[in-house]
Amino acid sequence: MSRDREEVRRAVLSCLEEGSTDRLRQCLKDLHPADIAEVLPDISLGQQVKVLRVMEPDRAAQVIFELDREKLPILMECLGLQRTADILSAMFTDDAADLLGDLPGDLRQKLLGLMEAHEARDLKELLTYGEETAGGIMTTEYVAIPQDITAGQAIEVLRENAPDAETVYYVYVVDDQNHLVGVLSLRELILAAPNMRIEDIMRRKVISVNVNTDQEEVARLVAKYDFLAVPVVSDAGELLGIVTVDDVLDVIEREATEDMMRMAATIDSEGEDPDASPVKRALRRLPWLVGLLFGELVAGHVIEGFSETLQHLTALAFFMTAIAGGTGNAATQSLAVVVRGIATGEVDPSQILKVIWKEAQVGLWVGLVCGLVVGFFAFVWQSSPSLGLVVGGALALSITVSTILGSFVPVIINRIGVDPALASGPFITTLMDVSSMFIYFTLATLILVR
Repeated sequence: MSRDREEVRRAVLSCLEEGSTDRLRQCLKDLHPADIAEVLPDISLGQQVKVLRVMEPDRAAQVIFELDREKLPILMECLGLQRTADILSAMFTDDAADLLGDLPGDLRQKLLGLMEAHEARDLKELLTYGEETAGGIMTTEYVAIPQDITAGQAIEVLRENAPDAETVYYVYVVDDQNHLVGVLSLRELILAAPNMRIEDIMRRKVISVNVNTDQEEVARLVAKYDFLAVPVVSDAGELLGIVTVDDVLDVIEREATEDMMRMAATIDSEGEDPDASPVKRALRRLPWLVGLLFGELVAGHVIEGFSETLQHLTALAFFMTAIAGGTGNAATQSLAVVVRGIATGEVDPSQILKVIWKEAQVGLWVGLVCGLVVGFFAFVWQSSPSLGLVVGGALALSITVSTILGSFVPVIINRIGVDPALASGPFITTLMDVSSMFIYFTLATLILVR
């Protein structure tokens, strides 16, 4: 059963009141590291240091990894660099590399200098890979066995190496040059006769990813095949590490946050710091919002161009918000479907016409229904069939156009190598404000103004 934040905070403070270090350590063992990490910022810096000093390094590692990276340097200095290095050494290499990558360069080098040589070497290698690649999120702690040993010998290797591995659900098989040649599950290994050779029971067709593969593609692969881990290989097929499902979940969360921020036209795609001042947060948003204001001025200029039509029948002004709002909503819906489809692989960007045609059909039906409803209301209100035709026709046509643009724009942007989420939200809404007003007043001019 989960515990609420205030309950955990009181529990941590209660533990801190314990007299001896041993009693404090035992008290903290009853709390989950994730819960401790959540409430640690709520207590004083001195208390944070005391908690992290008495905890076992592996548990302290789980706590530190969840903390705000911007506040870690001062915490690490108070904790002591050697203690911090010991805690980092207790982390899995992928987690330690992620954390080190977010630290200032001088602090990173000091910590690496305090670690064991082989640990520092592995971490430095991981830090050379792109942050959003398979190499950037992989761990080098896995179980690999040679292909020319027996199942019984493999289990002995597993017993020796498993304590240091991040996962042992899959056992990877390599040749003398460490090339990935096969894989078998832990279950398959246990059920095999002890004298059976690994090369006779392993699966040779191994699904793997290149070290430079984008992390989103890795996430799609893991989701498609329901993997708990996927091996990462070099261009030459050498096994370099594995990406585990927990890292994939982190990728999905980060990418979802990034897309949400971009769809909201927020300049910081990683999200806003809740502790930042109102002025700083406002300055992050202003460039986009000011730019969008100019787009809305274009829509206003379109309306101004049809001022004579608007003066001829003032009832047209009543339906402007319905036309613009309905069109923008339809475009956003279509855009959300296509952006999600591209992200999950359900939409093939190479088949542009198929994607657009599918959404256009939806837009046509939605536009016809909405146009009939609003057009009928306009007809009854003003007793004017012509007004009903203008309002209903404009809405139907605008919604159809909006769904086409909502599907076309992200596909085109994705084809040129830009995140399709950038095409969304306020951008597409502003574009539809301009086009819907043009359609609306053009129809009104043609039908109502003689």
